[in-house]
Amino acid sequence: MKKVLFAILSLAFSISGYSQSYFTDSGTAIFHSKVPLHTFSGSSENLTGLIDLENRTVDFYIDLETLDTGNGKRDKDMRLTLETEKYPFAEFFGTITSEFDSGLKETQNVTVEGVFKIHGKEQDIKVNGQLTPDGDTITLKAGWILLLEDYEIEPPKLLFIKVDQEQEIELNATLTIKEDS
Repeated sequence: MKKVLFAILSLAFSISGYSQSYFTDSGTAIFHSKVPLHTFSGSSENLTGLIDLENRTVDFYIDLETLDTGNGKRDKDMRLTLETEKYPFAEFFGTITSEFDSGLKETQNVTVEGVFKIHGKEQDIKVNGQLTPDGDTITLKAGWILLLEDYEIEPPKLLFIKVDQEQEIELNATLTIKEDS
């Protein structure tokens, strides 16, 4: 009986260990910004990330040079403001702090707490999102409000019109099982 129980437990751990890490290099990061009487967004399809369910960690980054607002001058101003030559990446590393059951094939609300870094500055943040497991993939949808002043980013301005301090951030990605190497 002990041998049968050991074999079942070994099989369960090997199956769960095999499918615990999910990876993407083609997620979407979007920011929404406001100036008086106008809103605009920028996005990138180059969000790279890893979700490790065994360790309950989340690790994402994006090359800020890949953000595109659809306006060349605005993109240039944004890159100068973010000093992308000096600080090319935005990064987040955190831990899933809420319940999540990868065995449930339904959308689940999750909370992740960790450190977000941009413009050479780091802040502890809490991100609320959703994870949807589906076979060999997990779909992620998450978002938070970023305050430019928290990262010592001076909002660009034209005359007396300034970009709002609050930037709405969205992440969307489908991650696939990362094969052990």
